[in-house]
Amino acid sequence: MNTRRLNRRNFVRDLGLSAASLPFFAGLPSLRAGAGSSLAPGCRKQRLVIMISPNGTVPPAFWPDEEGTDFKLKTILQPLEAHRDQMLILHGLANKVRGDGDSHMRGMSCLLTGKELFPGNIQGGSHTPAGWCSGISIDQELKNFFQSREETRTRFGSLEFGVGVPDRADPWTRMVYAGPNKPVGAIDDPYQMFEKLYGQVKDKEHLGSVLDDLQTDLRKLRNLVSPEDRQLLKDHADFVRDMEMELKAADEQKLHHAAPELEPGIADSNDNIPEISRMQIDLMVNSFANDMARVATLQYTNSVGQARMRWLGINEGHHGLSHEPDENEDAQEKLIKINTWFAQQLNHLVTKLAETPEPGADGSMLDHTTIVWTNELGKGNSHTLNNIPFVLLGNGMGFNTGRSLKYDQVPHNRLWLAIAQAARHELETFGNPKFCQGGALDLVT
Repeated sequence: MNTRRLNRRNFVRDLGLSAASLPFFAGLPSLRAGAGSSLAPGCRKQRLVIMISPNGTVPPAFWPDEEGTDFKLKTILQPLEAHRDQMLILHGLANKVRGDGDSHMRGMSCLLTGKELFPGNIQGGSHTPAGWCSGISIDQELKNFFQSREETRTRFGSLEFGVGVPDRADPWTRMVYAGPNKPVGAIDDPYQMFEKLYGQVKDKEHLGSVLDDLQTDLRKLRNLVSPEDRQLLKDHADFVRDMEMELKAADEQKLHHAAPELEPGIADSNDNIPEISRMQIDLMVNSFANDMARVATLQYTNSVGQARMRWLGINEGHHGLSHEPDENEDAQEKLIKINTWFAQQLNHLVTKLAETPEPGADGSMLDHTTIVWTNELGKGNSHTLNNIPFVLLGNGMGFNTGRSLKYDQVPHNRLWLAIAQAARHELETFGNPKFCQGGALDLVT
C-alpha cells in the first residue's frame, strides 16, 4: 500500500483506524497523509505566533539605546539574551488607527487588524462609544491563505490560546477577528484546549486517557512509518500522557484551594496564571510539532486587565499600576517585574521551539517559526499608541535577525504587510490602506 498517495479519509478507512487517531498521524512527515504535509520545491514550512501582553511597557527598561547589530538588552528583555541572534526589536512603530473608542479599545481590537472600530454602544474612556472591529486580523488573514493551499493546509489552521482572559466579550478582551464584526475568543483553559486538540476526553470530573482507546491504532501506525517518525509518535504519545496526568493533578488540586477574589469576568484562577501559561505554551509547541496549525495567538489577560501577580510579590492590579506616574518608583519597579515575567514566558516558548527538531526538515522548529511579541499600548499612563513594543523572534519568515531597528512612527500595518509577503501572501495593503503607504517594511536586508 502506497500511503503517500492516500488522503486522510482513505487512510483512516483503509487501515481501520479510528478518527480519534488523526491527531497522532496527520503530521508525520513519512506518511504524507495529513493535509499540508508536503511542500512545493523551494518552499519551507513557516509558522506565525503572535503573543500579546497588556497595559504598555516601561520604555527606559525595554528599548535598547543602540541601533543595528551591536545592541544591549535592557532589564525587561534580559530573559531573551540567549536568543539575541534570532531577535528583531522594532522601535518606532505606531498604531495609527483612530476613530471611535478609547486607546485601550483601539489598542487591543485594532492592533492585529490595522482597521477602525465600527460605531457601537460600548462606552470606554473616550467620548465616543464603539463596537467591534471592521476588519480581519493578520493571523486570520494568514490562516485563510495557508488553508487555501493544499501544501500548507492543516487540521485547525490556527489556534487561539489565552491565559487569564476574561469570559466577557468586548473590544478590550478580543484581539483576533475572523472578519468585520467577527471577534474570536481565546481558549484560556488548558483542559479545553487539550480537548480541542485530541477530542474524546472524558468530562473534567472523570478525566480519562485519550490513549487508552488508541493503543491498537498506535501500534499499526508504528509499523507504517519511518524510524524518525516512530520517535515522533512516541514523543507525541508521551506528551499526551504527561499532559493528561498534569491536568488531572491540577484539577484535583483546585478542589482543595478556594479561588482568590478576582475582578468580575476573569477566567480560571489568578494565582494559577504561571502554571496555565506553561501548559498552554507546551500545548502550542506540541500542536506545531504535529502540524495541527501553522498560526497561533497567545493572549495574556486583556486590555485594562487587573491581574494581581502575587507570585511576583505584587498585590496591586496590573492596570492600576500602569496608570501610576513615572515618578512613582515603586510602581515602576513592579511594572518592570511584570513585563520581565512576560518576557520569561516568551523565553519558555522560544526555548522549547529551539530545542525541538523540525519534523521532516533541517534545523529546529524555531527556524521555521516567527514569534511577534507586542502590546496594545506603548506606555500605560499616557495611553499612547506610539512606540508600540514589537519584538520578533525566530526565522520562520526569513527576516534578518539579531538587530535593533528604529523607525519614525511608521504605521504598524506595514509590519503586517511584511509578514504576509514573507509568507508568500502577496498583499498590497492590509487594514486601512492609507496606513500602508511605503509598502511592507524591509526586514530582510
